Amino acid sequence: MQTETKICQNCKGNFTVTAEDLGFYEKMKVPAPTFCPVCRMKRRFVFRNERMLYKRKSDFTGEEIFTAFSPESGIKIYEREIWMSDKWNPLDYGVDYDFSKPFFAQFFELLKKVPLKNLNVQNGVGSPYVNNATDPKNSYLVFNTSNPEDCMYGHAINFCKWCVDVSHVSKCENCYEGFWLTQCSMSSFSSECENSFNMIFCKNCVGCQDCFGCVNLRNKSYCIWNVQYSREEYLEKIQSFNLGSYSNLQKIKKEVYKFWMKFPNKFLQGTQNTNVSGNYIDHSKDIKNSFLIRESQNLHYCQYVQEFPGSKDCWDYSVWGDNNQLVYECHSCGIGTQNIKFCVLCQENVHDLEHCFFCLGGSENLFGCIGLRKKSYCILNKQYTKEEYKEMVVKIKKHMDEMPYLDKQGKVYKYGEFFPAELSPHGYNETLAQEYFPLTKDEAIKQSVKWVEPAERNYKIDFKVGSLSDEIKNVPDDIVGKVIACEHDDKCNQLCTTAFKIIENELNFYRKMNLPLPRLCPNCRTFERLKQRTGIELYKRKCSCSGESSGNGDYKNTCSHGHDGEACPNEFETAYSPDRPEIVYCEKCYQQEVY
Repeated sequence: MQTETKICQNCKGNFTVTAEDLGFYEKMKVPAPTFCPVCRMKRRFVFRNERMLYKRKSDFTGEEIFTAFSPESGIKIYEREIWMSDKWNPLDYGVDYDFSKPFFAQFFELLKKVPLKNLNVQNGVGSPYVNNATDPKNSYLVFNTSNPEDCMYGHAINFCKWCVDVSHVSKCENCYEGFWLTQCSMSSFSSECENSFNMIFCKNCVGCQDCFGCVNLRNKSYCIWNVQYSREEYLEKIQSFNLGSYSNLQKIKKEVYKFWMKFPNKFLQGTQNTNVSGNYIDHSKDIKNSFLIRESQNLHYCQYVQEFPGSKDCWDYSVWGDNNQLVYECHSCGIGTQNIKFCVLCQENVHDLEHCFFCLGGSENLFGCIGLRKKSYCILNKQYTKEEYKEMVVKIKKHMDEMPYLDKQGKVYKYGEFFPAELSPHGYNETLAQEYFPLTKDEAIKQSVKWVEPAERNYKIDFKVGSLSDEIKNVPDDIVGKVIACEHDDKCNQLCTTAFKIIENELNFYRKMNLPLPRLCPNCRTFERLKQRTGIELYKRKCSCSGESSGNGDYKNTCSHGHDGEACPNEFETAYSPDRPEIVYCEKCYQQEVY
């Protein structure tokens, strides 16, 4: 097989389909894609509501419940207990395939009829306000998570305890405002650290403890701004910073971020990898153009595949993980899935599914089905025999090619494409797409995707901006449950809720960690934290090492890098775009400079 060059239907740019890609498509029995990798990813993200919850009535009992589907979505919702019971039968909604209509039109007619589960939670205990979660325990407003315990306000949390306002953390305890942490504890405002303890405002540190404002350290203790201190000196200085004061913390943040910018970043953030490209990849092998991956093998164009055990042999797969193989163009599918294509929210050992939504519990050999459990040989929720099913699937794929779906912008959807973005039940601004490819309302409407208007809020504000106690030691117990105005006041395009509350466990955590109360709502805090994260596209760049220093002169190298004082000739693909201010070194130059 030879490499092919194609023109993306969506962005009109050229993209390459490699021989390895073609081999995978042949194995999965699908045609080569007509969208480029970035546009395929963006299309999947439009179907992913990562963190928004709505209160609405169950379409079965009429009781008020929380769900990820807004009242304007047109989706019917049952509470989880009803949905998982035998009080209804999704096969009752089955329809005959209509060869006079495009497949996607028929599928989305069915999607408006079959009830969905209000929240996607497996085995939750004391965690009514979480979603896309496996085995959560006593956790609150955490999303895209596996085995969180006593965690609050975070997403992409795996096997963590007492972690608050964190994103993409694994096997951590007592961490606050962290991003991409692995096996860390008692750490605050830190990023990209591993196997470290009691870290404050640290970045890219491994095997460290009791450090403040440090960058690129290895196996160090009692360091401040990368300077070594004795234990007694360190503790005295940390005490003088008074980190329990909000005003002090804001001043220190500005200093820290300026300090971080003076040090080189490795072109790819990750450890213990072999043959990988992308960013934020750990303990993985043979990963191409992928992002936020842990303990996986042979993934291409994948994102957010972080849950253990890792996944293998997947292309264009976004969100989840947990032991999946042969997954293509799917999102939010996990727990032992195998040989599934073009699926959303399918889970728990399902296999041989195509174009399915929320099917689970060992289902197999389904095409265009919604909400089925432990079913086989169904099409559009109608039961067939094995022989009938196989014959019909061949006819439907042929029909999809002969009568493709045309979206409002003229893009053609034959067999081999994921669901059209314009048919997503979610508003663009409530999805993962808005995090990485933000649009205004007018831009979203121009692209023919939905937009959800924020619900009218009639909060009685108890604490306005600037009226909270500066120091945590002065915060009274009765702050719990009071309504606090968000500083952004919905002027930030960050899904601002305009106000928020402090819960009892949260206040206890701030006191234990000596942290001041936040001034932003959870959504705004998340968006601010994720500003540390690189984008999700790759760019070709040269190493920033100019020989004796970085190219901008901000960082002086500590040793020779073996290219005779001249600029490093190494080139690479990196998620650090050329217009970003960070210093970016190749693997060799970076490793020379870590302490």
